[in-house]
Amino acid sequence: QVQLVESGGGLVQAGGSLRLSCAASGNILSINDMGWYRQAPGKQRELVATISSAGNTNYADSVKGRFTISRDNAKNTVLLQMNNLKPEDTGVYYCNAGPVSGPGRWYREVWGQGTLVTVSS
Repeated sequence: QVQLVESGGGLVQAGGSLRLSCAASGNILSINDMGWYRQAPGKQRELVATISSAGNTNYADSVKGRFTISRDNAKNTVLLQMNNLKPEDTGVYYCNAGPVSGPGRWYREVWGQGTLVTVSS
């Protein structure tokens, strides 16, 4: 079974920085896309950034120029460097991966448990 474990959330003042990391574990042969989504209180989950196995990136307009996503395919990890954080960046950040291939198995997508990011004004 494939699992995603996030780390790096916390409380930070507006203008500060945080780095989120996510590691995929299990019997993994390949992961196509990895990314980060977030859910603010009372709102739907939304895309923050994604990165393909080839390194192609996609960002939500609200984070362009402030957040940077990167990945290490050999280690099955994805990072999200968040700079110049704003109170509206507050939410639970979820790591996502998929499709994920393993020996005899295929997962359309896998989600982490989430890590809380709180940005104070």
